[in-house]
Amino acid sequence: MEQSTHQVSRHLPLEQFVAGAGAELERLRYSRRSLRRYRTIWRHLVAFCHEMSLGDEYSSELVARFCNAYQMREGEYLTSREGWRRHIVFGLKVLEDYARDGHIERTVTEMQKIQVPASMNKTVCDFERYCRDRLHLRPTSLRERMREIAIFADFLGSRNITSFDQVQPVDISAFVTSRHHLAAKTVSRIVSGVRSFLRFLLLRGILQRELGHVLPVVCVPCDATVASVWDPELVIRLLKVVDRSSPKGKRDYAILLLACRLGLRVGDIRTLTLDDLKWETATVEITLSKTLEPLRLPLTEEVGEALIDYLRLGRPQSDCREVFLTLTPPFLPFCETDNLHRIVQFWKDLAGIRFRTKQRHGLHSLRHTLATQLLREQTPFHVISEILGHATTASTLIYAKTDVETLRTAALNTEEVRHVE
Repeated sequence: MEQSTHQVSRHLPLEQFVAGAGAELERLRYSRRSLRRYRTIWRHLVAFCHEMSLGDEYSSELVARFCNAYQMREGEYLTSREGWRRHIVFGLKVLEDYARDGHIERTVTEMQKIQVPASMNKTVCDFERYCRDRLHLRPTSLRERMREIAIFADFLGSRNITSFDQVQPVDISAFVTSRHHLAAKTVSRIVSGVRSFLRFLLLRGILQRELGHVLPVVCVPCDATVASVWDPELVIRLLKVVDRSSPKGKRDYAILLLACRLGLRVGDIRTLTLDDLKWETATVEITLSKTLEPLRLPLTEEVGEALIDYLRLGRPQSDCREVFLTLTPPFLPFCETDNLHRIVQFWKDLAGIRFRTKQRHGLHSLRHTLATQLLREQTPFHVISEILGHATTASTLIYAKTDVETLRTAALNTEEVRHVE
């Protein structure tokens, strides 16, 4: 059996195991404050293990007993010397991840902190050019794929692999296993990207054999999820609470209306330019960032007035052509990775909005809400598809599952069913 260069860390002496986890956090460039917090928790874990004579290896039983003894209780007051106990659960979770995978992944992965081994950099850059020039990936798709490949290379580096020709099937399997905490749809996309990368390595002669067969097939039914939508009265409450006398309120109000009245995607709102607003025809004309297709929507009076109010009285002076800018100098457009979720979160919290069940509540959910409302008004599917900029009506059919009343009209009436004897 082929062996990975990675060592199974959990069987090391406890102090050595904890030191390895700390070194992994340093490799990931955790801040000095975070390192001190984690190491404090782990130092107490080692002391607890010795005090209770629980052996000298990491184990789930050790963690459970330590957590039971020191986890903060509801209503408990902690002194400054006991502050570390507030973070005990997450600190132990990170240690468990390291024990299981021999690898720790940041909750939020920042590209500038991903450590691609220097010997792998050229190959990664060549693959980026290949995806752009030969596969013709869109900029957003290319950026996401290269982020995933960088994470893959970083993972290999954590297993003491310094070049791609050293990769073994066990390393690929371990990488996919380390993605266990992600949604199936995300794992499917990652697996697809890694499979493409392995084919590229084989094409370039870096790999001497096909390794793509090691990757699993992740089945994600296209209609498995139900879109998150808001009750109409909650949308009214959200818009009503926005302070339209401030620059922030004027900007955010216009953004919210573009999502819940016109159904624009976050990427299209973020990149909307002054040239896209056709005041003479009262339309918004854009090229969709997702499909690259042109879209023309009517600029309603409500949306138009909100945009004018922001442009005249809320938008700072700038040479940028993007409509929406940040609130602080140097007043730049939103970065391309900004999902603007905080805008909805801020006004939602201010309005005291609470959902009956757990659901998504970003700008995209307001787009879903518009689609569902149009469906309730018996708008034809092809019209909804055109408004939302879907490539096919199949993408629009998912909203039928959120419209309970419409589905109820199509329910089978058991009294009318005639059974054949």
